Amino acid sequence: MSLSTSQVKSVLRAARTVRVHARCLATPSSSLSKGRFSQTLEDGPSLDDFIADKVPDRVVLGNAKTPRLPSYLKTTIPKGASFSKIKKDLRGLKLHTVCEEARCPNIGDCWGGKEGATEAEGKRGATATIMLMGDTCTRGCRFCSVKTSRAPPPLDPHEPENTAEAISRWGLGYIVLTSVDRDDLADGGAYHFAETIMKIKQKAPHILVEALTGDFAGNMEHVSVVAKSGLDVYAHNVETVEALTPFVRDRRATFRQSLKVLEHAKKEGVRITKTSIMLGVGEHEAQVMDALRELRKVDVDVVTFGQYMRPTKRHMKVDRYVEPAEFERWKQVAEDMGFLYVASGPLVRSSYKAGEFYIENVLRGKGTERRGKTLIASHELGIEAKVQS
Repeated sequence: MSLSTSQVKSVLRAARTVRVHARCLATPSSSLSKGRFSQTLEDGPSLDDFIADKVPDRVVLGNAKTPRLPSYLKTTIPKGASFSKIKKDLRGLKLHTVCEEARCPNIGDCWGGKEGATEAEGKRGATATIMLMGDTCTRGCRFCSVKTSRAPPPLDPHEPENTAEAISRWGLGYIVLTSVDRDDLADGGAYHFAETIMKIKQKAPHILVEALTGDFAGNMEHVSVVAKSGLDVYAHNVETVEALTPFVRDRRATFRQSLKVLEHAKKEGVRITKTSIMLGVGEHEAQVMDALRELRKVDVDVVTFGQYMRPTKRHMKVDRYVEPAEFERWKQVAEDMGFLYVASGPLVRSSYKAGEFYIENVLRGKGTERRGKTLIASHELGIEAKVQS
């Protein structure tokens, strides 16, 4: 049977449109690989071995090379009436705290979240560290989880007023103010910091204010602005020993520059100066001793020791977890060197409330203590004079 020209064209067209569908495997099957897998299962431990705990080789999950977190560094989930109230107030006034930004393990404790505390007890005992000038820092220290940027958002002109309002609303007796570093500002944020302190003192003169500042890029005039603002405690953290500073802190921060900040604040008439040192970053005992000697040379009053805790995997690793007994030893060493107060422990941070309680008593009773010492000295001199006569 002969086909017409039109029929031949139709057949050819249909042939061209036919597609061959073939099933392709990403990994070709192999009877040999299946046999090996089956043999591995056959040679491995049986269910009876697992039940009898006779497994020869155990699988280790995670990174076994880094030290494991000790039990004394594990904390409970924060809760409590005072904790919830402070968190609500902060959100309403759009304020930031270093407690949250730096993921501090003591947030529940310092915000009055201890189980069993009444609302009144929580209010009196709560301590919040407010972070001024936003939540974005211009520096990138290798231990800190605060966000960083070369150009953070502009300052909020209402922040000093809002901060003072929040603090007067809480009714706290002691407050800590800190800030991100703002190298993008001409004054490093010194006048903004000082304005906040002055407004707090205007609204609640009885509140004791601690300012935990940066180094203001070594500009002592800016340090003076904050030091003369009416604060009670000037704090600036050296963070670590001098030898490790380039590896721990931002390259713009130096150990010597931090010493100059603390020294200048004291010269400007600040009653108490304070600093903090992290342990567990690779420091040696001799280096810690040298750091303490340098701090005493510039008349620092308070020092705190705490364990470095790696906030995320992007930050520097923990060299070691320091035992509580070693923290106690450093506390004794620092006290023997003449520091007014030392807070030392695995979970202690520069703004931990244990320090505030003591410093509050010192500030309120410093004049009484001096008068008492003078009276005692006069009494002893009187007795000595009578004996000699």
